[in-house]
Parts: sequence; C-alpha cells; structure tokens
Amino acid sequence: MNTTMHVARFTVAYWCVLIAALLPMGCAWLAKSGSFGKSRKDGGFDNRDPRAWMARQTDWRARANAAQANSFEGLPFFIGAVIIAHLLGAGQTLLDMLALLYVMLRIFYIMMYVSDMPTVRSVVWAAAFLVNLGILFVGYR
Repeated sequence: MNTTMHVARFTVAYWCVLIAALLPMGCAWLAKSGSFGKSRKDGGFDNRDPRAWMARQTDWRARANAAQANSFEGLPFFIGAVIIAHLLGAGQTLLDMLALLYVMLRIFYIMMYVSDMPTVRSVVWAAAFLVNLGILFVGYR
C-alpha cells in the first residue's frame, strides 16, 4: 500500500483561472460604468431589467458587453486546458508562464474590443487561442 500523500498546491496557473473567471464580470462592470445614479429615464442603469437595458446600449458599452460574452465563451476551454496540463504533469514554470500570457492577452483583447480595434482584437484573440492550445498540450508526452 502506498502511504505517501500527494499535496496539491494552488499554482500560478490556477490563480490565472481565477483571474480569467473574473474578466467577464469586469467587462460587465465596464459596460455599466457611469450609468449608476442616473435615472432610468436619463439612460441610467436599469436593475429591474438589466439585460434589456444592456441590449439598448451602443458603442463602447455594447462592445464591453460583447467582450463579456466572449470572455465567458473562452473560459471553459482555458479552465479545462489548465486542469489537463496539471494532470498530465506539465512543467510548472512553463505552464504558469503560458497561463499568465493567456490572461494578459485576454485583457489586451478586451481593451481592443472596447476601443473598437477589430483587426488587432482578432489577432489578439487568435494568439490567446493558440496559447490556450499550447497549455492543453504542454504536458503531452
């Protein structure tokens, strides 16, 4: 019987999962910023029907909301890739660096989305996707 116990630790890559999970909420906050305290008649945030209010937004608020949706869409793949890489015994330093790079690219992606820079945004999205693929396979032997 094996009496050794594996002690798991919360790695940098796992912290990156937490940060990535918070990014959509940051986008939502950004989309709603500046609208609190205004009356609904004056275009202020409507907490009684927040989705309808968000659907009426234009320009940077609408793009921040779209960035929120995209951040939610990409999150399961990132979470899965990080977990699989850990389970496969990926080198921790490389995995941590790739996870940090992914999060930085996603933050830059959100900035490009809100700033209405679609070409740069798409390039950054593709780079983040490729990094995520790298995370998935970094432990593959």
